[in-house]
Amino acid sequence: MQKEKLRLLRKKKGYTQQQIADVIATDVSNYSRKENGDVRIIKDEWDKIARFLDVSVEEIYEEDDAKVVINNDHPVFNDNAASSIMTQFNNFSASVIQNLQDYISLLKEENEKLKEELKNTKGKNS
Repeated sequence: MQKEKLRLLRKKKGYTQQQIADVIATDVSNYSRKENGDVRIIKDEWDKIARFLDVSVEEIYEEDDAKVVINNDHPVFNDNAASSIMTQFNNFSASVIQNLQDYISLLKEENEKLKEELKNTKGKNS
């Protein structure tokens, strides 16, 4: 459900979607989806937006029918596709974690080599 009260007040006060996105620490495309009702606006975001617009939350709040809540810490799904999406997310996460662990191992090896080089260089200069 579109957030008409929020959209109208934002425009009336002369603010852009980018300015509101900055207030809730998100990108403008994500904020646009929130204002269009595609993504849920969480309580903390409603509070920040209301303070920024200098109104009470009740003046702008409208119920959410969004399928996805996007929280910068983690996604929360509330539709039937949740298990499928979470499985994909977990598989993706596992592969990313493995790649990062491999990269960390490579960096540790490189660090040891550089320490040895530095040690040898210091020994030659002494």
